[in-house]
Amino acid sequence: MLDQWNNFFVMVGGGAAALAGLIFVAMSINPEGIVRNTTHKNRAINMLSGFSAIFMACGFALLGKQYLIALGLEWFFLWLVATIIFVRGYVVALRAGMSSIGLTTPRLAGGTICYLVEVVGAVLLILGHTEGLYIAAVATIVLFAFLISGAWLLIIGIYEEPTN
Repeated sequence: MLDQWNNFFVMVGGGAAALAGLIFVAMSINPEGIVRNTTHKNRAINMLSGFSAIFMACGFALLGKQYLIALGLEWFFLWLVATIIFVRGYVVALRAGMSSIGLTTPRLAGGTICYLVEVVGAVLLILGHTEGLYIAAVATIVLFAFLISGAWLLIIGIYEEPTN
């Protein structure tokens, strides 16, 4: 069953790795602006951990001769940790109140839903339901959009920040 998904996982995993690298390069242009602002720092962590989680999920899916239950367990723990990182980063950024660009309830809810749907897909795989692959794939594609828009908000937030 997983063989039918190889092209999907190669494409998405490669895209996630490339975008994580580009975010890293973009962050290196103005690291001080990111490090001294709690919102920017946590958004950077969320973007990097999100793309890294997608890359790792695709890597797990491409492991040879793997059972869907094993993949479900790998994904379950991966997406659970990624969900915690995302929500924690958002809450810390909101509490700090340093930059409100993009810190909205719909963004928090949308991103959290994407991550939790990944967890649901993993649980379905653990229970032996192949539908978990489809559910996780759709959530990954939507999460990609959230992460890309988050990266854009990071860049905009840094440049709209008042200079000292």
